[in-house]
Amino acid sequence: MSEMTRWIDLEGAVNARDLGGLPTRDGGRTRRGQIFRADNLQGLTPADVELLVGELRLRHVVDLRSNAEVALEGPGPLTRVPEVRHHHLTLFAEGGRHTDVEADTIDGDRVLPWAERVIDEELRVTGFYFGYLRDRPDSVVAALRAMALADGASLVHCAAGKDRTGVLCALALEIAGATREAIVEDYVATGERLELILKRLRGSATYRDDLDSRPADDHMPRARYIEQFLGVLDDRFGGPLGWLAENGWTDADTEAMRARLRD
Repeated sequence: MSEMTRWIDLEGAVNARDLGGLPTRDGGRTRRGQIFRADNLQGLTPADVELLVGELRLRHVVDLRSNAEVALEGPGPLTRVPEVRHHHLTLFAEGGRHTDVEADTIDGDRVLPWAERVIDEELRVTGFYFGYLRDRPDSVVAALRAMALADGASLVHCAAGKDRTGVLCALALEIAGATREAIVEDYVATGERLELILKRLRGSATYRDDLDSRPADDHMPRARYIEQFLGVLDDRFGGPLGWLAENGWTDADTEAMRARLRD
C-alpha cells in the first residue's frame, strides 16, 4: 500500500482500501493500518493473504454477507488462516434473497426505514440502508465492536464492498470523528473501481443475475445516498451515535473505536 493512497492492491479483490488518512473534525487524520474495507475475499491469492496477514497484521474479518451468500460462495482463503478470527454478521433479516449488488433496489415493504416516516423519492434510494439498521441492529453494533478490536488490524467486507460495507464504514468514521466530507469521500471512492467490481462479481452465479438486471450506472455509489442516510439519523436521533446508543452502543465502545482510528 503506497504512502500516497488508501487503496490496497490485491490480486484477488479490487475494492480494498484503508480507513486511515481521512481528515477529522478536530484537524487531525484517521490512523492508517487499523481498519480496512473490501469486496468479497473469496478470490484472494497466497500473496494477498501474506500481504494482509503478514505485512498488514490482519487479525479480524467482519463478513457482512448473508447466510445464503456464504453458503453459495463457500469458504475463502482467510478462513484457513489460524491467526485470523472471522465475525459473520449478516445485515439482512434472513429469509430473503438479498445480496449486496441489489441493495439499491427498493423491494415491497422494505422501502420504509421507519413505518411512520413519509419517504420521498430521494430517500427511497437509501431504503435498504435503513433496512440494515431496522432489521439487524444487533449485527450493526456487533460488527462495529469487532472492527474496533485492538489485537491487530480488522477488515470489513460484503460482496461489492459498496452498500453494507459502506454503511458500516460511514458509522465507524462518524464515531471516530471524521468530517462528513471525508465520510462521503470514502463512500464514493468505490465508484473508482466499480467497473472492476462488476466484472468480478459477474464471474459468480450468486450475483450475476442481480447485476445483469440493471445498467451498470445504477450501481454507482453517489454522494447523496450516504448524505441522506446520515441526515435522517441526524434528524431522528441527533446523529448516528444517538441511534447507536439506543441499540446498546456504549461510551466504552466509542472510546475503543476512537483509539483504533485516532492518533
